[in-house]
Amino acid sequence: MKARRSFELIAKMYPRSEYAHTILEDFSNILGQYEGGLNECLEALRLGPFNSILHRHIVLTYLLLNRVEDAAAIAKESHAKGLDSNLAPVLYAIAFYRGDTAEMARQVASAAGKPGEEDLLWALEADTAAYFGHLGKAREFSHRAADSAERAGEKETAAGYYAASALREALFGDAYKARQQATTAKRHSTGRDMDYGVALALAYAGDANRAQALADDLAKKFPEDTIVHFTYLPTLRARLAVSRSNPQQALDVLGVAAPYELGLSAYSFYNWPNLYPVYVRGEAYLAAHKGGEAVAEFKKILDHRGIVLNEPISALAHLQLGRAYAMSGDTPKARAAYQDFLVLWKDADPGTPVLKQAKAEYAKLK
Repeated sequence: MKARRSFELIAKMYPRSEYAHTILEDFSNILGQYEGGLNECLEALRLGPFNSILHRHIVLTYLLLNRVEDAAAIAKESHAKGLDSNLAPVLYAIAFYRGDTAEMARQVASAAGKPGEEDLLWALEADTAAYFGHLGKAREFSHRAADSAERAGEKETAAGYYAASALREALFGDAYKARQQATTAKRHSTGRDMDYGVALALAYAGDANRAQALADDLAKKFPEDTIVHFTYLPTLRARLAVSRSNPQQALDVLGVAAPYELGLSAYSFYNWPNLYPVYVRGEAYLAAHKGGEAVAEFKKILDHRGIVLNEPISALAHLQLGRAYAMSGDTPKARAAYQDFLVLWKDADPGTPVLKQAKAEYAKLK
């Protein structure tokens, strides 16, 4: 918050420079204030029309606002002007939003063999595979992404991919693989976002002690970090409270995260780990047997596709919504939500624990 005020002053002191507006756009998006981020980005672009990074940012910001056609139009315009460098991850995201698998494949191919670029596309492919329940493929793509990042000398980035993989495994019910990937991530590197991903994965995998230790360590290492104290720690503490059968404590803890819950906490072109405060709040409401409130949280995830895209909770929100409707006594809507998940995972790896559970729950609704 202090940094934001400083850059607002810098923008006034240097009115012809796009730099401060670019940073202010970052801050707005990190905090989930996307309209403000768009305004800052447009002003920065007005002042620096030939800055290719700004073109990439504005395409992303339109996508975050679910304005996918505007995002695609700006991307096309940027390409026509020769200002579309490094747009592949955002173009992949637009293609995923539209369900355009051919374009997604084209963007992955465009980054092949490019150090520092191909790793992110492989990571996105891993998340897409997992989104449709293809966990075997997801593991393979995550491994490629991490290997590519390591070859490019990006050890922390590689660790982040392992952390994302660990979280995915935990959410889908494979605690053993989640712990395995979490250990690999910690062995490769350390960092704020990576440690959060590992801690959250361990919390979902039932390793509460290690998750708690990592949360405590984050609090000590980053005593003034806005995201750590208003997003990461509340989410971790809430998830641990749910696992300890204390949903009210989870809901109380998540109160401070509410103003920033839609933000890009790990601000990057890799869309993770977005909207987890919302997802965990939904889980807490389910644990408290408050189905109507849980419905609102999981719908919030589905309503913000441009933010969550192909994250695992984007797929799981359908299943959780089914559970929430069932708890509320709305069987037709519960069936529809379960069906949405099962159609999404129609070709999923059959042994995945969460899929078995979903099928069993759906059968009881009939």
